[in-house]
Amino acid sequence: MNRRFLKIVILALLVVLIAAFFAFDLGQYLTLTYLKSQQQAFSEYYQQHQLSTLLGYLLIYILVTALSLPGATVMTLAGGALFGFKAALLVVSFASSIGATLAFLVSRFLLRDWVQQKFGAKLQAINQGVEREGAFYLFSLRLVPLFPFFVINLVMGLTPLKVGTYYLVSQIGMLPGTIVYVNAGTQLGQLESAGGILSPGLLLSFALLGIFPLLAKRVLALFQARKVYAGQVRPKRFDYNLLVIGAGSAGLVSAYIGAAVKAKVALVERDQMGGDCLNTGCVPSKTLLRSAKAVAQIRRAQEFGLKSATVEVDFAAVMERVQEKIARVAPHDSVARYTELGVEVIKGEARLTSPWTVAVNGRELSARNIIIASGAGPFIPPLKGLDQVDYLTSENLWQLRVLPEQLLVLGGGPIGCELAQAFARLGSRVTQVEMAPRIMGREDPEVSEFITAKFSAEGIRVLTGYQAIEVKTEGGRHWLSCRHAGGESDLEFDRLLIAVGRKPKVSGFGLEDLGIDIDRNGTVATDPFLRTKYPNIFCAGDVAGPYQFTHSAAHQAWYAAVNALFGQFRKFKVDYRVIPWCTFTDAEVARVGLSEEEAQQQGIAYEVTRYEVADLDRAIADGEDHGWVKILTVPGKDRILGVTIVAAHAGDLLAEYVLAMKHGLGLNKILGTIHSYPTLAEMNKMAAGQWKKAHAPERLLRWVERYHRWRRGV
Repeated sequence: MNRRFLKIVILALLVVLIAAFFAFDLGQYLTLTYLKSQQQAFSEYYQQHQLSTLLGYLLIYILVTALSLPGATVMTLAGGALFGFKAALLVVSFASSIGATLAFLVSRFLLRDWVQQKFGAKLQAINQGVEREGAFYLFSLRLVPLFPFFVINLVMGLTPLKVGTYYLVSQIGMLPGTIVYVNAGTQLGQLESAGGILSPGLLLSFALLGIFPLLAKRVLALFQARKVYAGQVRPKRFDYNLLVIGAGSAGLVSAYIGAAVKAKVALVERDQMGGDCLNTGCVPSKTLLRSAKAVAQIRRAQEFGLKSATVEVDFAAVMERVQEKIARVAPHDSVARYTELGVEVIKGEARLTSPWTVAVNGRELSARNIIIASGAGPFIPPLKGLDQVDYLTSENLWQLRVLPEQLLVLGGGPIGCELAQAFARLGSRVTQVEMAPRIMGREDPEVSEFITAKFSAEGIRVLTGYQAIEVKTEGGRHWLSCRHAGGESDLEFDRLLIAVGRKPKVSGFGLEDLGIDIDRNGTVATDPFLRTKYPNIFCAGDVAGPYQFTHSAAHQAWYAAVNALFGQFRKFKVDYRVIPWCTFTDAEVARVGLSEEEAQQQGIAYEVTRYEVADLDRAIADGEDHGWVKILTVPGKDRILGVTIVAAHAGDLLAEYVLAMKHGLGLNKILGTIHSYPTLAEMNKMAAGQWKKAHAPERLLRWVERYHRWRRGV
């Protein structure tokens, strides 16, 4: 008998047995009502034929479990009622484990080869996890079932977990739950009248059914903690309640929250307070963009009725203005401010030496909880010859005092686009190179087309589908060699700006020594509560992902700090449902929720409402009458799925939609809100009006029209 034929036979037998169960309504015999009605007869038969009754019960239980039929819970309660605690516990414990293992084996024999062949690549990480920690995963599911047991039996059969391990872990893991249910069954068996429901024994059994999952979950957490911390020496006392590594957005907010709730907090920073956002990211880049926009506006002087206006850019002064603005903002993130708040700020290199201790400047500091907020830095691609040029990144760019004549920007994401436009407006000849088919690839194609057209009109040469392969240098001149659909090209530059993404900072401070896992995308592996492998070590910000925004880092920091300090009472999963972002090109591109392309890729049904900014009075008056608002809603409803705004001040205008999505407000609420006239914010109300117009109740309006005709006597 070959394997395929045997599979067909087993599958046919399963179908017949399951069909018979439902066709003959055998489930009626596995209800508490039926078993209670037959309790006296069963008890009498059991007294006369104990061994055969127990054996028959065992076989039926195994069959029900192996076939994944409903009724195992009732049979467990019935076993306690009919056989008493000890006998029922013995039989149910073995029957449930044997039946589960049979279901596991059937699933494995019939489906595992096909599933692994078809989805093996996608299941690789799961398979590796099961091989490494499969017994513990199964034990967790058995002790605190997140899914019905029959689902666990079938799904686990598709994994590489060993049969012996599966049986043994099931036998042990299901035992505490079996004890609780069998005990409840013995109490139900003694129930003779409605008044018996209030008996202490029965009330206690029901209470155990309710609190068992909570107790099991706590025990499991303690067991897991002991396993994770095995071999680690926990300090008897701690210097701090919370120690934060990194003083960027996530680290500062974490430390602030800790100090605000009167915890003793240490904040360790090796470089500059404020991190990337203050020193090399948000603040300097937006300052540079403002100067560049001023230049662009002056060049549009005649458009505003000014007969003439000229501008001469002093690039060194522009960059000094950047430093001046950084200095203006710096006190918000300073050592002095955080010291005043009650945070002990320590300048130096931090290194984790245990889950509770950090070495800094020759001292070893202990903390009950640690938050890693080490941030990210520019990703430098492994390009041949790149080390032969003094390339720029978003970190060292701010040291420039001479405007590059011929700037090549490698990267078409938000950073690359913002800086390409800024330098072009300040007077550089800019070429932007992007490997993907379009720049701003995370947005809808129409956004990419709009920004590309805008860049081209401003003199930026945008090259998409160009893959950088080598940097060449000869006689003081530099070229970037690129491969594209038309062949290969050498693009000359005098300065090269690398803006192809950012890489989380995960090395050099002891993560690897503690065995803390790093995900494939380079971020530290965390659970939904932002905990790492060690429940007292948390991550927040760029190093945790999945977003690399200052505001999302601050958002995560609240969860990390609160979970670290008060997680023993209540923990909070990070809410990523409504995360806005903005690219500060001119026009700005702001988005929250789904883009249209993402909705299509995910198969989510949606309607589109679009409002053109060219129709808005204030935009016309300001000469900013370009762009649009695009809103995705649930078909037929005003619930917002996503919003994209391409317009002047789009980042500011998006806030209304972020609020609406966060609190479940629809477009009708926005439409019913008064917006000052004339403002750009009116475009949100106008867009909501567009949706309302498209969803007007036409049938009702026809009756209203008839009513008005009648009132006119027509």
